[in-house]
Amino acid sequence: MTIMTNKKEDILQAYQYRHATKEFDPAKKISEQDFNFILETGRLSPSSFGFEPWKFLVIQNETLRDKLLPVTWGGQKQLPTSSHFVIILSRTPKELLADSKHILRMMKDVQQLPEDVVIGKGGLYHKFLESDFDLLGNERAMFEWGCRQTYIALGNMMTAAAQIGIDSCPMEGFDKGKVEQILVEEGILDTNQFGISCMVAFGFRVKEPREKTRQTRSQIIQWVE
Repeated sequence: MTIMTNKKEDILQAYQYRHATKEFDPAKKISEQDFNFILETGRLSPSSFGFEPWKFLVIQNETLRDKLLPVTWGGQKQLPTSSHFVIILSRTPKELLADSKHILRMMKDVQQLPEDVVIGKGGLYHKFLESDFDLLGNERAMFEWGCRQTYIALGNMMTAAAQIGIDSCPMEGFDKGKVEQILVEEGILDTNQFGISCMVAFGFRVKEPREKTRQTRSQIIQWVE
């Protein structure tokens, strides 16, 4: 019991430690082992139907970071100073259709489902898209649904980083179209398959943040019994 209590305290301490770090110490770099650990927590994150609609671009090229800076207004300090900078992509709507190559590959090759299960799960998934969540025919809603799943991976990566003393900052402050254009021109992004969901920087803080502020439990939690 003491071990479990200590684990809980360690986890909550990591949540208290984590904050949206606006500027990192450029002289301090995350080790390869530690960053692979962070990426692995993203890879192992849950997704709807287990279809993993994400891709993680780790932008370490300084020239490319410089190109992104003018169109990433929310990362003016993070882009130049972070140890590692990640752009999280989400699959496009057509990539998430029940009969798409990606979905079929996930079921057959990754999840290794028998053919009859592939047919059954594919039908259930199509029904989910068509009627349960009313996503078919609404490309914006379909893409945003994929993006919502990438935020699960984003949260897990930031929490895991905090647990080993590494800072992070999630970002939506960018011109999506212009950033995607730059990545296309660099030969990094195929917009037929992916679009940008969000960004996140990792590194080590240069100064301590102010005290964390949150609503109280009674303001946000309602028990229904």
